[in-house]
Amino acid sequence: MLNTIAQIFTRLAPAVDFWSLRLVDEREEQVMVRQGVLSPLSTQINRGAFVSVITGEGSGYAATCDLTASGLRAALQQARAWAQRNAPHMLLDTRNLPRPALQVHYQTPVKQAWDSIPLADKIALLHDACAALATDARIVDRAAWLNRRVTDTLLVTSAGGHIAQHFEYVMPGLMAVANEGARTQRRTGVSDGAGQGGWERLALLGFPGKAREVAEQALELLHAPPCPTGITDVLLMPDQMMLQIHESIGHPLELDRILGDERNFAGTSFVTQDMFGSYQYGSKLLNVTFDPTRTEQLASYACDDDGTAAERTYLIRDGILLRPLGGVTSQARSGMQGVANARACDWNRPAIDRMANLNVEPGDSTFNELVASIEHGVLMETNSSWSIDDSRNKFQFGCESARVIENGELKGLLRNPNYRGVSATFWRNLAKVGDRNTFEVLGTPNCGKGEPQQVIHVGHASPACVFRGVDVFGGAD
Repeated sequence: MLNTIAQIFTRLAPAVDFWSLRLVDEREEQVMVRQGVLSPLSTQINRGAFVSVITGEGSGYAATCDLTASGLRAALQQARAWAQRNAPHMLLDTRNLPRPALQVHYQTPVKQAWDSIPLADKIALLHDACAALATDARIVDRAAWLNRRVTDTLLVTSAGGHIAQHFEYVMPGLMAVANEGARTQRRTGVSDGAGQGGWERLALLGFPGKAREVAEQALELLHAPPCPTGITDVLLMPDQMMLQIHESIGHPLELDRILGDERNFAGTSFVTQDMFGSYQYGSKLLNVTFDPTRTEQLASYACDDDGTAAERTYLIRDGILLRPLGGVTSQARSGMQGVANARACDWNRPAIDRMANLNVEPGDSTFNELVASIEHGVLMETNSSWSIDDSRNKFQFGCESARVIENGELKGLLRNPNYRGVSATFWRNLAKVGDRNTFEVLGTPNCGKGEPQQVIHVGHASPACVFRGVDVFGGAD
């Protein structure tokens, strides 16, 4: 279908210096059981086109969900009109704008098709999971859900580009809320494991087998002592490292933010252009890659939405900041080398600089060695809250659960753990990096950025990591 629309568009395209058409066809469904009751089934279908034109010294774009010949023609006319109007005001020479000519096909590897499982079986699975969460009368809220999204994109250009990509995502989740008196604790499970693939991802994530464990942890937290306050060592598990990477590495390294584009909405960055190549972002143990080549990860692809081929690249190596998260347009603006991360959340948005799969590479310490390296400290897992300033520097994060570490041994649970720090110094206190046995591939589907706002999926993989001298404190019940 998308190829047919592209053929119609090609026949309509005017004689301009360059044009591109990005088509998006997305289907999403959600099945949820909450409190033992099936929620209304949700199915969404979204389809449209983004048209871009370069003519002379101007460029312009338009978007439409009318994919008939008349709708495409109207979008072309609007994009061309904007290009002509923009010509006197362009910040970049149009010769430096992307003109992709690649011919590429990408498809998410799937071992077991989502549609091979009857809807009745999916509902029964969620009922069983929700029942397993009801371990005690103090579990006052519980839910189990399955989200599935299929996205087809096609980028065709007047330069001969033809980039077709087919993505399939499965995103399960579990949640239990326990209450006793004035105290309430919430525990979630497997939702951070969102990724690409088919039905087989559920078994990889332990869904729904972890349901009872999630509920029991919520109950145990009701009687756990509060997290103490003080400067101490912290062992962050991968599901909290995901948030730490996202907020204090990912967003600060987005090149359009560094260039000032996000100042009105999401702020700027403490990172400046002159830091690249020399700045000690973290300790020598910190190695961070931009890696859209891991096919199971949430934001894997062959090419970004500007048509640039994606490849695995180090952004930080041995603690030194090397490269920003900037697509070809930001690279042309800054004169810096970036990566293939120009991404759009939908057919009605332009591609902007976004993190994709941003991963901390594993080290060589076993989990037991990570724990043994801490005389007094706290293990924290599963993010529950986050706050960071508009330069992505000072932050304060909360977690669902924590455990005391004393004399190199794990002790009892702690409730409401929080920690705070400064991005510019926090990563330099990285003291131990877990090995591949502590490494987890995770992701989030709801990263927001841009004007107008774009909400997009992002992948993060990380081992468990130890940080020295962290400011830790307890939160309110």
